Amino acid sequence: MTLHMYDTKSRSVQPITTQDNTVAMYCCGPTVYRDAHVGNLRTFLLSDLIARVISISGVKVKRVQNITDVGHMAEDIVGDDKMLAQAKLESRDPFAIARKYEERFHIDLARLNIEPALVSPRASGAIALMIQTITQLIASKNAYVGSDGSVYFAASSFPSYGDISGNRLAALKPGHRYEYVDDGAKRFHADWALWKSAGNRTELVWDSPWGVGFPGWHIECTAMSLHYLAGHINIHVGGIDLRFPHHENERAQSNSITDTEAVDMWVHGEHLLFEGRKMSKSANNVVLLADVISRGFDPLSLRLCFLENRYRSQMDLNWQSIATADATLRKWRRAMSEWGDNQNILADIQIAQHLNKDLDTPRALQRLRSIEKDLTIAPENKGALFNYADQILGLDLSRTEARKPLPEHLLDLFNEREKARADKQWQRSDELRVLLEAQGLAITDGPHGQSWNWS
Repeated sequence: MTLHMYDTKSRSVQPITTQDNTVAMYCCGPTVYRDAHVGNLRTFLLSDLIARVISISGVKVKRVQNITDVGHMAEDIVGDDKMLAQAKLESRDPFAIARKYEERFHIDLARLNIEPALVSPRASGAIALMIQTITQLIASKNAYVGSDGSVYFAASSFPSYGDISGNRLAALKPGHRYEYVDDGAKRFHADWALWKSAGNRTELVWDSPWGVGFPGWHIECTAMSLHYLAGHINIHVGGIDLRFPHHENERAQSNSITDTEAVDMWVHGEHLLFEGRKMSKSANNVVLLADVISRGFDPLSLRLCFLENRYRSQMDLNWQSIATADATLRKWRRAMSEWGDNQNILADIQIAQHLNKDLDTPRALQRLRSIEKDLTIAPENKGALFNYADQILGLDLSRTEARKPLPEHLLDLFNEREKARADKQWQRSDELRVLLEAQGLAITDGPHGQSWNWS
């Protein structure tokens, strides 16, 4: 089977393209000036799921995910680079800030069972690549040196600008979600900076043919994606907020370098709300993975919550849905242990079809629940089917969890119920079941006696 995904540029579901049985994937990574919140992590899970579905079909994936540790300006270009702003706030060196949050980002990915990219280049380590790319764009007349000493991309030199987002140059007004300065340095208000003159800035600056300065945000992804993926990207992944201007600008830059479509498919994950509202510091509702863990939930319960929703549908997360997902994980892991220690894998055509059809994880989970309840499927085959699904879902379903022992007073009730059953005192047995379940136990009666688990 071939994975089909919704391509933002063509507005249609298309098959993933390959090169020599390999898919070249580029993912816009984090700006490491703060912890990634759960909305950010949903996007990074998307690239992991795509890679897993492709890999299980026997096709290789070369995935590159950058680390932005320089060049990402605040909303107003007059403001500080986000790295420098956080460094001032914490009174630390900007690179110490970057390494701190980069390390925490990778820890969060591991906790969510998101497999690491093959290459995770840092923007600060790719300055020479960016300078080389900018030099090429100047030579091809797609970029120019402005009157302020900065280098700008000439937006009007790229006729198909807007194909991804629908934002055409003729309709863009000054200040419309891109860096805007009214000092006459640019030839056209929608042009954007590839290299900014340092001015009075003394940190995170480098020498260049145009003087001391620093790169713009958009040029880093063009430079690193073309370099590490040999000039062509099969699938480019990012959050929907990057569609414009970041990906629109990146496409203009990359295509101007390659003189063709550098990216076959643009895939975007939708926004995540929390309890009905967009996450923001002002709303005081920013949720981190650490918050999920601090409440006693398995971090993979968040992964399961994400899987319950289609990646390109806006999702509203809340604590109850996380709690429900956590209970489901524990239930499935108990079921796996009861089905036997079977590491066999049995492919399921329906799960494969759902996942290959634009990553329909909700339907794949529905199929998994039907397998769980199907009395015609042998227990060992259920385990093998769950193992197959878990290669992609990544929920660590075969994990054996340590079970908290019963307190003495509950153990006494459990043993009393066992005796009541043996004596065929069914009314008393039912009364004791109610008492045990009220204390958080799930009681199962089988041909070989009763068993319990924490519900």
